[in-house]
Amino acid sequence: MRIIIRSSLFFFLVLSFAFAQPKKYTIHTVAFYNFENLFDTINDPATNDDEWTPTGIQNWTNEKYQQKLKNIARVLAEIGTPENTNAPVLIGGSEIENRSVLEDLIRQPTLQQYDYGIIHFDSPDKRGIDVALLYQKKFFRPTSFSNIPLNIYKNQKMAKEEEPEEEKVTVSQGNRVFTRDQLLITGFLEEEEISIIVNHWPSRSGGEKTSSIYREAAGALNRKIIDSLQQINPNAKVISMGDFNDGPYNKSFKVALGAKAKKAEVPEFGIFNPFEEMFTKGMGTLAFRDSWDIFDQIILSESFIKRDFDSFKFWKAGIFNRSYLIQTSGKYKGYPLRHTLTEVGFSDHFPVYLYLIKEMK
Repeated sequence: MRIIIRSSLFFFLVLSFAFAQPKKYTIHTVAFYNFENLFDTINDPATNDDEWTPTGIQNWTNEKYQQKLKNIARVLAEIGTPENTNAPVLIGGSEIENRSVLEDLIRQPTLQQYDYGIIHFDSPDKRGIDVALLYQKKFFRPTSFSNIPLNIYKNQKMAKEEEPEEEKVTVSQGNRVFTRDQLLITGFLEEEEISIIVNHWPSRSGGEKTSSIYREAAGALNRKIIDSLQQINPNAKVISMGDFNDGPYNKSFKVALGAKAKKAEVPEFGIFNPFEEMFTKGMGTLAFRDSWDIFDQIILSESFIKRDFDSFKFWKAGIFNRSYLIQTSGKYKGYPLRHTLTEVGFSDHFPVYLYLIKEMK
């Protein structure tokens, strides 16, 4: 009897110990940052960069440019820490003049060790600024990438579903509003295929209501891209990130994309937006007239929020707002520390990030 009792107790302790072991996960950080006017000092006749030259109104010298690169590199290296000791595997960026500034950026001492690759296209944006993706070659292998133009026009109206097809296009090509393309990349994060869309949607120039139609069109294009990926693969994992110039509550998100704030509300093939809940808590990535908003967001297709962690899934998201990124005095105390004529800051936006995790076997 004693032998049986001891054997049973030993078996129970072994089982208890086995089930008590914490699960281990592979973790990767995905980030987005509006670099705010990352221009070099060279006057390029093809871009509207005159103010960002040594003789321009910004007095943009090589010394200032190098400091800007150093500042941005510091931020990128630290996003996602301390939960993840590695820098972000994927970084979407906006307000980038050209590929050359990205090459200068990834050569910074704080980033060089991560061996980032670059995916970038020149956009037709009137300011000459683009979006791009940086990726750690060790973990991500791109297999395809393309820039998808956003065709929007002055005085256009959002077409209603019941309108005949020939009545939907009522604007001429001469009225096109030139803005940033949407950058689509598909590749393998370790052994798993994912797709990323990097965005910088049309600004609120002319007022939020007047310009809303352009961002709604951008949202519709984003949804179209995601739909096309899901038609090819119903389980497609898609991340869309960027400076959307809209909050999670705007029509571009709630109607055009159909994004949901709660996982339980996301339908099959739907979109989850973890930044909507942050907005309801008063958090923000930028401030205007002492009012905070979240224009910088990372949203995910429904396949990223399923319960199992046998493949990469969403864990949690955040806004990277370390103290050194915040203005400490003056009229804009508490705002993101941006560039001024007297100080080379970081950006007028805080970066955002999320974690993807997968259970280690």
